[in-house]
Amino acid sequence: MDSAAAAAAMPAFVALLLLSPWPLLGSAQGQFSAGGCTFDDGPGACDYHQDLYDDFEWVHVSAQEPHYLPPEMPQGSYMIVDSSDHDPGEKARLQLPTMKENDTHCIDFSYLLYSQKGLNPGTLNILVRVNKGPLANPIWNVTGFTGREWLRAELAVSTFWPNEYQVIFEAEVSGGRSGYIAIDDIQVLSYPCDKSPHFLRLGDVEVNAGQNATFQCIATGRDAVHNKLWLQRRNGEDIPVAQTKNINHRRFAASFRLQEVTKTDQDLYRCVTQSERGSGVSNFAQLIVREPPRPIAPPQLLGVGPTYLLIQLNANSIIGDGPIILKEVEYRMTSGSWTETHAVNAPTYKLWHLDPDTEYEIRVLLTRPGEGGTGLPGPPLITRTKCADEKHPEEYREENEIK
Repeated sequence: MDSAAAAAAMPAFVALLLLSPWPLLGSAQGQFSAGGCTFDDGPGACDYHQDLYDDFEWVHVSAQEPHYLPPEMPQGSYMIVDSSDHDPGEKARLQLPTMKENDTHCIDFSYLLYSQKGLNPGTLNILVRVNKGPLANPIWNVTGFTGREWLRAELAVSTFWPNEYQVIFEAEVSGGRSGYIAIDDIQVLSYPCDKSPHFLRLGDVEVNAGQNATFQCIATGRDAVHNKLWLQRRNGEDIPVAQTKNINHRRFAASFRLQEVTKTDQDLYRCVTQSERGSGVSNFAQLIVREPPRPIAPPQLLGVGPTYLLIQLNANSIIGDGPIILKEVEYRMTSGSWTETHAVNAPTYKLWHLDPDTEYEIRVLLTRPGEGGTGLPGPPLITRTKCADEKHPEEYREENEIK
């Protein structure tokens, strides 16, 4: 990095402390956590790794060795990409060590995107992978010419124990293919970010299929409500914010709505906020989409008379999700348009006061908890009552006892 002559003559660690924007609140051990890197001895000394599956690699520039860079580029040790050596769209990824957040911390870093002609050298993306899962979309990026002076940004990563996460710096070459993308002085600080908000734990959301789902993200940070906000799906989709509101001068809430969700929407989602100063990202929470239950088999006929039908519901085998909180029998004349529905709390049910010698269609409805929890009717039982002259004396007695 650029520094005063006095700072350049000092040991790297002392110079880093002098140039740091953070106040010295205690010992160095109390301020910095494992995972940071000044690149004085290369990325390997910090347990940083190049991605084995990207298109090319970041290059280490050492203050102790000559390099090919233009003289106006910063002095010191850092990581860099020369976009003129690569094709548009190609990417290089540098992976930080896997981290677990048992307490709040902040990742602070320096960056620049420079071209001698002021052209766009490409894009610097920040990715956060959780539990060795997919990369998802960037949580922060900057593109275009930013000058030859170092700029600083910070990442407020809210991933809670026992989950783990990995920050990845990705350089993507632009169509201009002219210039440099560089990063330096990555610090893992053991206190909250100053300029980027930290999200509180995001909880899972469970809804029935066909209903709307809402994630509410709550974060702490100054002026954070004016940042760009979105809900990021693990598969790469970004959902825009529906509503934001200030809770107090340092806390805000953002709501995200997914309309009429189906099983295909079931995935992990997280909140992201971004500004020029940095980004905040929440933990991943799960959208759980339950399918309202539907019986697999039609009701079974157990008994029949001129004015009644005795059925077994056959509701134990279902398509969809439980638990079942309500069972109903829906029936109608096959030649009519009316339908009646009766709640049932037993495995069998007797339909009374039916017309003799009449065909009926009988189905079972099942309901699970939550709005929209009633599934489609199950397969029908189509059956007919007996003729009136077939009634036996014992059937008359049964009807009179009921009446």
